[in-house]
Amino acid sequence: MRDFYESVWADAPDDPEPWLWATRRALLLGEAQPGERVLDLGCGAGRFVRALQELGADAVGVEIAEGALERARRNAPGADLRLVEPDGSFPLGHGEVDLVWCSEVLEHVADTTSFLTEARRVLKPGGRILVTVPDHGVARRTAIALARHEQHYDPLGQHLRFYTRHSLAAALEATGFERIHAGRFAPGALKGRAIRA
Repeated sequence: MRDFYESVWADAPDDPEPWLWATRRALLLGEAQPGERVLDLGCGAGRFVRALQELGADAVGVEIAEGALERARRNAPGADLRLVEPDGSFPLGHGEVDLVWCSEVLEHVADTTSFLTEARRVLKPGGRILVTVPDHGVARRTAIALARHEQHYDPLGQHLRFYTRHSLAAALEATGFERIHAGRFAPGALKGRAIRA
């Protein structure tokens, strides 16, 4: 998996604008608080880490690809940026963060249960996770089924999972999160918010 994402980042721009950048940034900054330790899982080129730094949060960015972290180091100078461990664990101790931000990442993860369990592990009791994933909705799923099913669900593509509000909430519940709220936050996007017990 790491080799695949290294190849993705090899030709990526230095500071690519994330999809729905302004909307997702507002969502994150509406949840994070100055002084909180916030983990950006799948931090990419570091745009959200930089936004968290500007807010006054103690941001930690974690990535699977060193190529992404190289860009993040340039885009978020002085940030705490770390590489996922070879076994897939996150390079943080138990209960170290107040908020986990996992935006447009979960759909790329092969083992959702292990990933969310790791996210829960690094959260403090009462800590929160804020997840966003693409949302196809009924109309879009129908159009995809009729016009471009093979292309969209290409098994060689980057998206390994597809979520609905119910399946996102079920994944969070299955990994021990509580007070789960899953819903649409923008056209084509779902959010899930949950608390670690």
